[in-house]
Amino acid sequence: MWHRIAAFVIKYRITLLVILLVATAFMGYKATSLQLSYNFAKTIPTDNPKYTDYQEFRKKYGEDGNLMVVGVQTERFYTKEFFSSYRKLVERLQKVEGVENVISIPGAINLVKDTTTNKLVAGLIVEQGVDVDVDSFRKVFENLPFYKGFLYNPSTNSYLLGIRVNKDILNSKHREAMVREMVGICDKYGEEQSVEVHYSGLPLIRSVMATGVKDELNMFLMISFLLTAVILILFFRSITAVIASMLVVAMGVIWSMGITAMFGYKITLLTGLIPPLVVVIGIPNCVYFLNKYHSEYSLFPNKAKALLRMVDRMGIVTLFTNLTTAIGFGVFAFTHSSLLKEFGKVASINIVVIFIISLIFIPSFYSFLPPPKGRHTSYLQNKLVNKLLQRITSWVFSHRPWIYAAAIIVCVLSVLGMTRLRNVGFIVDDLPKEKKIYQDLKFFERNFKGVMPLEILIDTKRKNGATSLSTLKKVDQFTNYLNKYPEIGSKLSIVEGVKFARQAYYNGDSNYYAVPNAFDASFIQPYLRMKSDNGSLFGSLVNSFIDSNRQEVRISLSIADVGSERLPILLDSIQPVAYKIFDTSKYKVTFTGTSVVYQEGSRFIINSLRNSLILAFVMIFGCMIFLFRSWRMLFISLVIDIIPLMITAGLMGWADIAIKPSTVLIFSVALGITIDVTIRFLVNFRQEMDKNGNDIPSAVDKTIADTGLSIIYTTLILVAGFGVFILSDFDGTKSLGYLTSLTLLLAMVTNLILQPALLLWMDKILKKNKSPKWLKEEQGDEKEA
Repeated sequence: MWHRIAAFVIKYRITLLVILLVATAFMGYKATSLQLSYNFAKTIPTDNPKYTDYQEFRKKYGEDGNLMVVGVQTERFYTKEFFSSYRKLVERLQKVEGVENVISIPGAINLVKDTTTNKLVAGLIVEQGVDVDVDSFRKVFENLPFYKGFLYNPSTNSYLLGIRVNKDILNSKHREAMVREMVGICDKYGEEQSVEVHYSGLPLIRSVMATGVKDELNMFLMISFLLTAVILILFFRSITAVIASMLVVAMGVIWSMGITAMFGYKITLLTGLIPPLVVVIGIPNCVYFLNKYHSEYSLFPNKAKALLRMVDRMGIVTLFTNLTTAIGFGVFAFTHSSLLKEFGKVASINIVVIFIISLIFIPSFYSFLPPPKGRHTSYLQNKLVNKLLQRITSWVFSHRPWIYAAAIIVCVLSVLGMTRLRNVGFIVDDLPKEKKIYQDLKFFERNFKGVMPLEILIDTKRKNGATSLSTLKKVDQFTNYLNKYPEIGSKLSIVEGVKFARQAYYNGDSNYYAVPNAFDASFIQPYLRMKSDNGSLFGSLVNSFIDSNRQEVRISLSIADVGSERLPILLDSIQPVAYKIFDTSKYKVTFTGTSVVYQEGSRFIINSLRNSLILAFVMIFGCMIFLFRSWRMLFISLVIDIIPLMITAGLMGWADIAIKPSTVLIFSVALGITIDVTIRFLVNFRQEMDKNGNDIPSAVDKTIADTGLSIIYTTLILVAGFGVFILSDFDGTKSLGYLTSLTLLLAMVTNLILQPALLLWMDKILKKNKSPKWLKEEQGDEKEA
C-alpha cells in the first residue's frame, strides 16, 4: 500500500503541492482572526456544583475578582506632604478609563448622627478639594474599626487602596492598557515620594499572564525555528534539508493557528504552546524521512527509487509514531475541562496534519532537486555517533546483567521518590517567585493576610431573614471565629456596616462598634431597608452584601493564596463550625468565590490528567498490539516507556516538585512522544529479523546501528525544542520544558540500551512470533518519476 502511496505522491506532486499551498493560505487567513484570551479558562465542567454556585453568586453580586490593590509601607503616611500626594494619586486613578471606584483612606466615609433629625448621615471624612488637617483626619479615621485590617495595618505601617475595575474591560484587550496606565501612575507617585509601591489582585495577575502568553508565543516560535535550523544544518550539512524542514513546520504552525481560530478558540496558556510544539514535533518527521532518503540513496544511487523507498518504508512508521503522539495529546479532549479539551483537540489534529504535510511536501520537494551529494550523506558515517553506538552494542551484548540491575535499582529509587510527591497548586503557581508581582503578593499576605477572594453565602430561607437581629448575631459570631485563622484577612459583610452604624448612633464611640442589641436595633433597622440608589452607605452595603429579597447574607473574605493542599483543610475546619452556628434545617451555607473554583479546578484537572494518562496508555499500547501482533513485544515496549516516566516522577518527588496541572501534563505528552522511538526501533528490529532468518543477536546489532543515529538526532532536536520552554517566565511552562526534555533523554537511553538487552533476553520466545505482513518489505517496480 505504501509503495502505491509513494508512487501517487511523486506522480501527482504538482497537484498535491498546489492543494497544500492553497489550503495553507486559507488557514493563514483564518489565523488572522485568532484572539488572545483575557478570561480565566474554565477548568471545571459547567455542571459542576461549585461552578454553578459561583455563577449564581456572580449573577447576584457581580465579579469577585475585579479588585486590584495597591499598597505602600511607610512611617510618613500622615505627614502633610505624603498624605496630600496620596490624595492626588487616588484622584488620578479615579480618572482612568475602566475604573469604577477607588476604595482608599482619603476617600473613607464616616457615619455621623444628625442630632436635629436623629438620623445617620454618611459622608467623606474630608471632602474632595478641601485642605485637610492630617492630624485631625487621622484621629477620626483611626477611631473607625471598620477600616482597620482592611485599608491599613497599624502594626506594620502598611496602607492599601483598592481599585475596582469594570468587568467588561477586565475581559477585553483594553485591560492591558488600563493596567499599564494605573501602574504607570502609581510608579510615578512612588518615585516622587521615594517609596516602593506594591501591586496585586486578580486583574493585575490575569493581565500579566495574558501578556506573558502572547510575548512568549512569539519568542518560542522564533527560538524554536532558529534552534532547529542550526541543529539541522549541523546534522545534514545541507541548506536544502533545512529549508525543506522549516517550510514543513512553518506550514504546520499556520495550520495550528488557523485550526484554533476555526474552532472559535482563543490563545490561552496551553493553546499558546501548540505552535512551538508543532515545530518541535514536526522536525523529527523531516529527520526520519530525510535520514531514510539519504541512507537509501547511499545504497542505491537512484533519486526516484530512494524517494519511493523513503515513503514505502518510513510512511507507516511515521504515521504510527505521529498517531501515538496525537493520542498522547488527544486524550485531553475526552476530559470535561474546557481548557484541556481545547488543547487536546487542536494539538492532536495538528500532529496528524503535520504528518500529512511531511508526507506530501518532502518527497515532492526533493523530486525537483538534484540528487544528494556526498557531503549531504556524510553524517550517516558520523564517527563520534558510530563509535558511541558501537560502545552501546558492546554493553548490550556483554553486560546485560548489569543493565538489568541498574534498571531495577533506578526503578526502586524512583518508586521511593514517587511516594514523596505532593499534590498542590496555587492561583499564582506559574508566576516566577523572583518577579515583583509574586513578591508583591507576599507583601499583601504579610501585611493584610492576602487578597484572594473567598465568598460565604448564608441563605436564611426566608424573606428579610438576612436583616433579622438573630441572623446578624450569628454572622458576627461566625466572623469572630474566623479571626483565629492567620490565612484569613478582612471580612466584609452587612454586619460590619451595622456595627459601624451602631458606633455612629453612640456618637462615634468605638467601644460601641458591635452588633446592636434589642434596644438600638430598632433605630438601625430602617437603614437596612434602604435601597442602593439613595447614595447612603447602607444602601451600598445592602446592594453588595444582601440579595434583593434580603434573604441571603454575603460574607466576603480576603485570604492568602494558600494552595490547593491547604485550602480544603481550611474549609473542612471552617465548615463544621458554620453548620453548627447556622442550623442546616434553617440555613443553607455555601462556600464559593475564585479561590474555591480554582481549588476545585486544580483537583479536577489533575484527576482528569491522570485518567487521560491511563487512557493514553490503553490506546497507545492497543496500537502496539495492532502493529506487532505480540504480547511479548507489548511487554517490552511497556517496560521501556514506563521507566522514563517513573524516573521523572521519582526525581520530582526527590526534588520536591509538586504534582499540579502543569506537571501532570508532562507525562501524557512525554508518553506520546517517547513511544515514537520505541516503535521506530521495534519496526526496524522486526524487519531485520526477517532479513536475518530470525537471528535475534544479528537483528539487534543491525537495529542499533541503523536506528541509533536517527534516534539520537531526533531526541537531541526534541530535547532542544522542549528546552526552549525553560526560558519561560511561567513555572508550569518551565516544568514542561525541562521535565519533558529529561524524560525524552531517559527514553533514548532505555530504547538504545535496555530495549535491545530485553530483546536478547527473550531470544527464544520472540523467534516463535512471525512479523505481520505490513512489516515485510513491499516489492514494486520503482521507476523514476
